[in-house]
Amino acid sequence: MIRALWRRRGVPLAWLLLSRQPVRLLIALAGISFAGILMFMQLGFRDGLFDASVTIHRLFDADLVLMSPRSMSSISMAGFPERRLIQTMAEPEVESVSPVHWNFVLWRNPETRSTRSLLALGFEPDDSLFVDSTVADQSASLRQKGRVLFDSRSRPEFGPVAERFNAGQVVESEVAGQRVRVSGLVELGPSFGADGNLITSRETFRSLLPSTTRGSIELGLIRLRDGADPEAVAERLRSWLPNDVSVFSKNAFIEFEKNYWRSSTAIGFIFSLGAAMGFVVGCVIVYQILYGDVSDHLPEYATLMAMGYPLRDLLAVVVREGLMLALVGYLPAYAAGEGLYALIRGSTQLPVGMSLQRALLVFTMILVMCLGSALVAMRKLADADPAEIF
Repeated sequence: MIRALWRRRGVPLAWLLLSRQPVRLLIALAGISFAGILMFMQLGFRDGLFDASVTIHRLFDADLVLMSPRSMSSISMAGFPERRLIQTMAEPEVESVSPVHWNFVLWRNPETRSTRSLLALGFEPDDSLFVDSTVADQSASLRQKGRVLFDSRSRPEFGPVAERFNAGQVVESEVAGQRVRVSGLVELGPSFGADGNLITSRETFRSLLPSTTRGSIELGLIRLRDGADPEAVAERLRSWLPNDVSVFSKNAFIEFEKNYWRSSTAIGFIFSLGAAMGFVVGCVIVYQILYGDVSDHLPEYATLMAMGYPLRDLLAVVVREGLMLALVGYLPAYAAGEGLYALIRGSTQLPVGMSLQRALLVFTMILVMCLGSALVAMRKLADADPAEIF
């Protein structure tokens, strides 16, 4: 019974038509897989770069964030009066606040003596900065001026800092022309705007950047009491705080940064265009394969039509060919995508990984690509006249 239903669906015929010429089938699957890999890589790079832009943002221990309206992104942060952050304590739902300095400084590689820019964050060592407890466990060492926590996942161009520290060596270097000592390591990872990160106290931060305006900060982290609604509290704060400060929920703060890179740069467009090109390439390859298959087997199709088989059943065979190509071609593309993502993560520290949403998106694009090509190829069969073929 099952076999009869399966044969009535025409799947064996579709597979026999495809596998009759193994070389052509392998070329088709290779083309589909290549198109899928190209889409996976382009979309993965795009999403990975956007996610990398908010590496630090996600780690902040905050429900709300204050920022200057003049701040455009993490690479262009402006200061605002610290008293605005203190004023938020008048809101009953606010439990605690933390002022944060944010700027870029030049780090000197302790081995090659070359300099490279990294992101420096300054905070009060007694405050909670990140949801990860690693910083809190080592923050006591930052009370001593000139001590810093170095991001062990920073780019290797900053030197073998983590290796030397883990080996028990004293690691010292110059930041903004001043001597600092690494008192601990954290794992944050590079972001889109910074290849490395440095965490220190506000006192050390101001000594490294003496041009920092007194009473001015770049970020204000606000933690709310349990059960408080961040959006409602943010709306109340906006209603009475002066317009020299912006109030964001943590999610809105993350989206604000992503939107900058998405709308103010060509990154999103470039990688989306690359994925579209992969889609078009795949469509051309699949169409050529299916069109050639229909042309080669046109006498067989004509014979079936002359025997009384309705045209819709024969067209369904072509559609099933496209569906089978999509299913079989997607699997190696997915496997290759996983492997390439792992390779990129290991070599660049870029947070690229397979997500269910992207896997479904690429599969849908491959499915549309194959079925669309099948529908176009069916015109050859639909226009065929059995009498003329014979």
